[in-house]
Amino acid sequence: MAEQTMRTHPDIQELRAKYERAAETPAGKAVAGLIFLAGLYLAISPFVVGFSGFTSLTGNNLIVGIAVAMLALGFASAYGRTHGLAWVAPLIGIWTIISPWVISGDVATTATIWNNVVTGAVILLLGLGAMFPGQGRIR
Repeated sequence: MAEQTMRTHPDIQELRAKYERAAETPAGKAVAGLIFLAGLYLAISPFVVGFSGFTSLTGNNLIVGIAVAMLALGFASAYGRTHGLAWVAPLIGIWTIISPWVISGDVATTATIWNNVVTGAVILLLGLGAMFPGQGRIR
């Protein structure tokens, strides 16, 4: 009898199928799409809002925004395999909220603070939605 690996275990297969069904619901698609858009906005926000003089915060937002967008692409294309990373999105949201103070300190401007706090809160809430897709509705 061949040794069964976790990858081929029937319970894992069933769990992945459940997550895939949850991701295919309109709410699941909306969450993944909105996380993607929030990540893209975070990446371009320094250039939209004008973070002149904040090169470290600009680089942070660019890198973190691209990471959020890539995470959302994983959720949209293979949630059954990427659902284990869903906890990262809320943490990135929290980081985005506090990053103006951590990176720029007391010199952060109202524009940089508001941009990151609002965008971070959106990513945090959507990330929580990605962590618990279709709770109680998908069987």
